[in-house]
Amino acid sequence: MTETTLFFLFSFLAFLFTISVHESAHALVADRCGDPTARLAGRISLNPLRHMELFGTVILPLMTAISGSVLFGWAKPTPVDVGKLRRPRRDDILVSAAGPASNLVTALAAVMVLLMIRLSSSEGARVVERLASTGSAGVEGSVLNPVAWLLHRLLVVSLVLGIFNLFPVPPLDGSHIVHQLLPLQARAWYRSTSRYGFLILLLALWYTPVSRWTFDPAMRLFNSLLRM
Repeated sequence: MTETTLFFLFSFLAFLFTISVHESAHALVADRCGDPTARLAGRISLNPLRHMELFGTVILPLMTAISGSVLFGWAKPTPVDVGKLRRPRRDDILVSAAGPASNLVTALAAVMVLLMIRLSSSEGARVVERLASTGSAGVEGSVLNPVAWLLHRLLVVSLVLGIFNLFPVPPLDGSHIVHQLLPLQARAWYRSTSRYGFLILLLALWYTPVSRWTFDPAMRLFNSLLRM
């Protein structure tokens, strides 16, 4: 199996796990806050089949990976009935924040396991340090290579997905948080921008330095932890 194929396979596996954690967190917190809609739909599950949709979870990730760009996609939205939440305004913020928070926790967990590999042996230290420096562990040699590489892809994908979903652009999770924090008279206007949300995201990611302000510093921080 070539390095390129293995890189894509690990990235896609990490993506499936990450979206499953993300959507399950939304569903779990919604259920705890009084809305069982997602739980009854079977969305509290790490089975990716529960959260997949054909285009966003399969076709688009394949297209972006084949084109050589960053693997990109999304899961089927978790159904939440805000009217059933016990304290709708507060609980909608909690439900929305649960997804990105779960991804950041996953990223931290991946860092901790990678640090354990790094401290386990000199071989483990070389593998993890190479990953932190280049993002690639290769496919030859140590059995630690594929394990550490998969964990590092999980770290990267979880971190990117968690930060991305905090952007205050509809329909991302960050927009739900901002919407509930706005004064009542401003919410209708903010909600109306959702029709342009995808276009705003594309323009922001492709034509502004937003990724250098968000993803890059976070990734440097987490990789620096691996080199401690």
